[in-house]
Amino acid sequence: MNNRDLSRFIRPQSITVIGGAWARNVVKQLQKADYQGELWPVHPAHETVLGVPCYASINELPGVPDAAFVGVNRELTIETVAQLAAVKCGGAVCFASGFLESEADLAGGAQLQQQLLEAAQDMPVFGPNCYGFVNYLDNVPLWPDEHGGVRVDSGVAIVAQSSNITISLSMQRRGLPIAYLMTAGNQAQTDAASIAQHLLLDERVSAVGFYLEGFGDIAAFEKMAEFAHSIGKPLIALKSGRSAASRHAAFSHTASLAGSNAASTALLKRLGIVEVHSLDVFLETLKFLHFAGPLSSNKITSVSCSGGEAGLMADACVDLNLEFADLSDAQRKRLFDCLGPKVNLANPLDYHTYIWGDVPTMAECFKAACSSDAAANLFVLDIPRDDRCDITAWDCAVDALAEAKRDCSAPIAVLSSITDTMTESTAARFLGIGCIPLSGMHTGLAAVDAAARVGELLCRPVFPEPTCRTAQTLNTTDDSELLDESSAKLELARFGVAVPVQTWVNAKADLSAESINFPCVLKAQGLAHKTEHQAVVLNIASPKQLVDEFNAMNARLVAAGYSQHSGFAVESMINNVIAELLVGVRRDTTGLLMLTIGVGGTLTELIKDSVSLLLPCSDEDIEQALRGLKLYPVLQGYRGKPAIDLAAALHQIQCVCDYAVAHKDSMLELEINPLILRQHDAIAADALLRISKHKQ
Repeated sequence: MNNRDLSRFIRPQSITVIGGAWARNVVKQLQKADYQGELWPVHPAHETVLGVPCYASINELPGVPDAAFVGVNRELTIETVAQLAAVKCGGAVCFASGFLESEADLAGGAQLQQQLLEAAQDMPVFGPNCYGFVNYLDNVPLWPDEHGGVRVDSGVAIVAQSSNITISLSMQRRGLPIAYLMTAGNQAQTDAASIAQHLLLDERVSAVGFYLEGFGDIAAFEKMAEFAHSIGKPLIALKSGRSAASRHAAFSHTASLAGSNAASTALLKRLGIVEVHSLDVFLETLKFLHFAGPLSSNKITSVSCSGGEAGLMADACVDLNLEFADLSDAQRKRLFDCLGPKVNLANPLDYHTYIWGDVPTMAECFKAACSSDAAANLFVLDIPRDDRCDITAWDCAVDALAEAKRDCSAPIAVLSSITDTMTESTAARFLGIGCIPLSGMHTGLAAVDAAARVGELLCRPVFPEPTCRTAQTLNTTDDSELLDESSAKLELARFGVAVPVQTWVNAKADLSAESINFPCVLKAQGLAHKTEHQAVVLNIASPKQLVDEFNAMNARLVAAGYSQHSGFAVESMINNVIAELLVGVRRDTTGLLMLTIGVGGTLTELIKDSVSLLLPCSDEDIEQALRGLKLYPVLQGYRGKPAIDLAAALHQIQCVCDYAVAHKDSMLELEINPLILRQHDAIAADALLRISKHKQ
């Protein structure tokens, strides 16, 4: 992690802005914000910039700046950064692009980025290819474009790898107080984790949200997340790239199941960073966390004056980990006294409109609804648009909510059914009575769900050990070698993986070997996805059938042109199967080792019932992952059938993990499909292993 102190840089008393049009925009934003520190523009041909005296060079500045915005081309950026570092500037934003991010299209970008790092020396640098930051707490917009925020006394910090996304986030109109908007650009020197580490130290920051395109230094993220966990500050992330094509499953099913986003999702979960999947949910989650903090449980109460709204609330929670709290007998009595016999008392509660306009009765109803053990109380309320409607008839609901909030310790949030009815002024009105405004029913519920997940993760007593990863990454398969099944099984068996006894056969004469027991299985070796090539036959009952199947398989493979197979093997048929698992480990392009567990057999990719974990992981992690499979009831014993030997299954999976960790610098991909689970043991029936020819 970058340990440079950013305090002077992001809370500057003096700023220099270097360059032409973009630098002029920075001066404009600082003037609009009424920045009270020293401002020193630098341009060789201008006497003033927007009325501010201009200096011809950095050497002519009247003092040493705390912060600099460098808005010149990429070559001049390196020269300018070197000059700033020489005078001990507190830090610099490098706006120019054309560095490492453009290497594929513009030669020399990587070399220039390295030169930039050398020029900066110990001076903190954001970027290059970076817009900079806005510090709304101390009124410092070191920012070359419009932004929609205002000065605040406390709020959330947003750290993003996209400047354009950051601009859009600043334009929110939903009552979210933003303390910092920070962009990291190429993260050449100072990465998102290092920025967040510093912001977490600020007592005025309640939570940190990341917009991520990549992780950069994973060890830095681990350190930052551990620190956030230790001080109880929530972290959330929106990671782009979910729609990217999965890595081509040329060898295993594991890559197809895991896809390109599984490693990042697993890493975020491991680090206690709650992942969300849209900008709207990102903002609403940060808002809820700022005003309410993490939730103590996933129990909620839903209150509305419409059966339609109550039904939609129930439906919207189907795919979320939220639970509607049961109404107690005392609650039911209080609600009955308010609402009478015509209202069905349930959660979600539809209180109808019988009491609308009667503020004392509405307030008592709301208090009763909020008296359960729910961690959050959610009220669906849409105030009409005030440009066409008279909204005074809704004042009673606001007044009743204000009264209920005074008696309720759990947070109260007001959800609009649609985003249009939660305007900025309406949001401010609800915040004024201590209720959290949430824009849109589905978005608001997703934010509450995320806050519950944050609470669960912060209760985790011990932060997990560092993830296992290679020193280097490998993005191609050009230097890889695919071992045949027998060789792969032999390698895994050395680490305790249970495999069937296998007999090699290369001619008809070998089929009479005494070591062959019936029923048996015949397999061609050296082919991935044997079923697709008709290269495996199960339940062979006799020597004659074995000879016939051998001849037929050999003929099929020759006719299909699969002469590259390395012979045939016969092994005992495994019976009394309860379930089949896929257990695979692959090396992600980040260097992380990712374990995938899913439904095994020939329908693996069709069913796609799988979970992914990062290595190393504990037996408890693996068992929890198994519980997340739709297959899990079968493992427990389904409809009178026996349960699997869970301890044996966990042991076999850990043996696979042990092999992967021990060979992390050479193993690229391994897969057991299926791992056959039985009542008293677990056996790897098939195995695939791809390794790098050159150990890194």
